[in-house]
Amino acid sequence: MGGMNGRPAAYSGSQKLLHWVIALMVFVLIPVGFYMVRRGEMTNFDAVTNQLYTAHKTFGALVLLLMIVRIAVRFSHGTPSAEPSLNRLQIIAAEAVHGLIYLALLAIPILGWLGVSAYGARGILGGWELPALLAKNEDLAKIILKYHGYAAIGLVMLLGAHIGAAVLHHFILRDGVVKRMLP
Repeated sequence: MGGMNGRPAAYSGSQKLLHWVIALMVFVLIPVGFYMVRRGEMTNFDAVTNQLYTAHKTFGALVLLLMIVRIAVRFSHGTPSAEPSLNRLQIIAAEAVHGLIYLALLAIPILGWLGVSAYGARGILGGWELPALLAKNEDLAKIILKYHGYAAIGLVMLLGAHIGAAVLHHFILRDGVVKRMLP
């Protein structure tokens, strides 16, 4: 059902599902990513650490795939107009944070993929391998994976702003902003 401006009245079920599935995956991937790096430094990369890396690469690749689907669904379904209670500054801030989150959720897995390609460690769950994007170069891999980690820290900050705004809108302002993305 569309709104009077030709935009949908609400997010579609597929948009909501993709939002929450990706959110859940990211909330597991980020702490596991930092833990596995630390564990690898402490254990000299034991079998458990290797499995954590394998799972992290697998689910990171899945986040990239789901983000591509999410963007396609966003273009095909559109998005509802901004909540009427928001002022222009709030709309600009929300659009900026959302845009940066989308960018991060594309860039971080791509950086990870480039890094593991250069490292020569492309194995994922199921015995599969990610296609190589770069020739093996461990020095380059270390640099790329360092920026992969920095970008993840940036994403944590963006998610903090996003979740903080959601809490503000849902529990304090009690407007309809959060309800638009709830199942």
